[in-house]
Amino acid sequence: MPPVPPCPCSSGQRYRQCCAPFHRGEAEAPDAERLMRSRYSAFAQRDAAYLWKTLHPDHPMRARPEADVLRELRAFAQGHQYPGLVVLGHQPPDASGLARVLFFAKVFEKGKDQSFVERSDFRHDGTGWRYLEGILKLPRELSVPPESLTLDTFPAG
Repeated sequence: MPPVPPCPCSSGQRYRQCCAPFHRGEAEAPDAERLMRSRYSAFAQRDAAYLWKTLHPDHPMRARPEADVLRELRAFAQGHQYPGLVVLGHQPPDASGLARVLFFAKVFEKGKDQSFVERSDFRHDGTGWRYLEGILKLPRELSVPPESLTLDTFPAG
């Protein structure tokens, strides 16, 4: 019997117990961090429909035709490899309902390192947590190793 693959989100769990129920629509991610992890896994699994579904209604991509965005997401996902994710910090929803996650996404395109650190903002839309927006930094733009950053030390400017 072939080994059961670990979840691409680097949780240490098996995919079928971790992000698969979210991808299959059987459950909603219970918090912003789990949503962010499931979105990373969706890129690794080439699940453009889930990536579209988990965009907040106020995300700029939602103003564009769904078919165009799905095509772009699918092409991006297929053109990259996703060897791992490191969650560096998370902040529960504030008084306005905004939750925040800082992560280091390991991403490669044709063997070239395209990894980045992102501080992402999430809001609940009444059904589930959704990706609102993010500030992305490449490792070469940072003065410290990506894994050493926290929400407080992330250079958002």
